[in-house]
Amino acid sequence: MQGLSQKNLSAVIRSRPKNSHKGTFGRAVLIGGNETYGGAIMMSAEACVKAGCGLTSVVTAEKNHTALHARLPEAMVLDWTLTHRLTDLLDTADVILIGPGLGLTSHSQQLLALVLQQQKPEQRLVIDGSAITLFAQHHYALKYPKQVVFTPHQMEWERLSGLKIDNQTVTQNQAVQRQIGATVILKSHRTEIYTSNAQFKNPLGTPAMATGGMGDTLAGMIAGFLAQFDDKEAAICAAVYLHSLIGETLGTEHYVVLPTEISQNLPYYMKQFENTQNKAEEK
Repeated sequence: MQGLSQKNLSAVIRSRPKNSHKGTFGRAVLIGGNETYGGAIMMSAEACVKAGCGLTSVVTAEKNHTALHARLPEAMVLDWTLTHRLTDLLDTADVILIGPGLGLTSHSQQLLALVLQQQKPEQRLVIDGSAITLFAQHHYALKYPKQVVFTPHQMEWERLSGLKIDNQTVTQNQAVQRQIGATVILKSHRTEIYTSNAQFKNPLGTPAMATGGMGDTLAGMIAGFLAQFDDKEAAICAAVYLHSLIGETLGTEHYVVLPTEISQNLPYYMKQFENTQNKAEEK
């Protein structure tokens, strides 16, 4: 299992071309946030925007619209009951993230089924949170498994894989990943990434990050990185490592690190590693 390091960041976070526009850095559609868990999709959206995604659209319950507009005016918002407009919006996406705060209702299930049915071969799909549980419950099929990323914590992985937590060994996890065909980011205090060709382990993390919304923020970062960086496996590794690097650094001076603090620091840290890459190239 390969260890992640700062090299994963400098290999991915490139200087932005001078003639860039928002379309250069991808379009992401984020779906989630019911009436109770609206904060989840807001944290995902903030992370996606601050990770550098060119255009972020959020499909969520109408109750969340005012708060989202006020907190993150950079994101566009759509009522998740407007299925005909959602269908059109999905067609424009480079990356789709579904699950943060989605819930387990019949409407949530319908949204997931629509996304799975409508996914195009070139689109990346990140399945997180409630959407993982729904996927496991209803035994959906993936049209393009190599384009899909699951981001379960250990209990969600148990539902999806059938592996009890005690049996979630590297060998067993890899075997199930190969059956599913999708990339699996198994979140824990030392997150592991399983692809069809490789395994990665994140050496970073701190108990200061053990608070609600960390996974939502990571999912948004992954969506933002997938939207703008060409090497998709490398982008996933970089997002996972940077999420923990920021948290661990803040954790040296803060007893608790909030998910929103990770997002607030994202542009600064990305700039540092863009500079590292440039200096390496100059030498």
